[in-house]
Amino acid sequence: MDSIIALIVATSILLGSPGPAPLALAACSASFGVRKSIPFYCGILLGLGFVILGTIFGVSVLFSNYPQARFIAQLFAAAYLIYVAYKIAMLPLAGTNSEQVNAPSLVDGFILNILNPKAYAAFLAIFSQFQVESGALYASIFVTAMISFLVAVIVDFLWLIIGGSLKRMFSRPTSARIVRIIMASLIVLLAVGSFWL
Repeated sequence: MDSIIALIVATSILLGSPGPAPLALAACSASFGVRKSIPFYCGILLGLGFVILGTIFGVSVLFSNYPQARFIAQLFAAAYLIYVAYKIAMLPLAGTNSEQVNAPSLVDGFILNILNPKAYAAFLAIFSQFQVESGALYASIFVTAMISFLVAVIVDFLWLIIGGSLKRMFSRPTSARIVRIIMASLIVLLAVGSFWL
């Protein structure tokens, strides 16, 4: 039980702290609302599932042994984050053509997470330090992966709700533009800052 609690706490901290995916999710739901952001949320979770599988099957080892591969993934992830940030920052204000602008999609969330080297690093830490002992090695990996994924579902949903709670501020055009630009700027800073972390 202690190892499960440690895993839940570690996963909550590693995946729940403000990073590119949680901030993009919050910014998306603040701009488009919770309902319209559900596909983006599902894409982030689907991408996270692939990150977990990639970590299990050695993508993290690839990134460790070949820094160029990690750098290329970071470039693509940063470019995608900047695209999502731009989409959020430039969303038309209420009363204009905002209904015609589409929220980031399931594919956007999926690509954002599978190209996120920090997600692989987080799961490398989880699997190497917080793996739940469950008899056979494969059973331990499966239990650890499932608990981590369930924590991610909850943590990302909380980010979605937090962002959605800011939607009320968006009824005032000036506040909406300021909040969107601040959130988009934070996403861009995280995307660019990931090269020095």
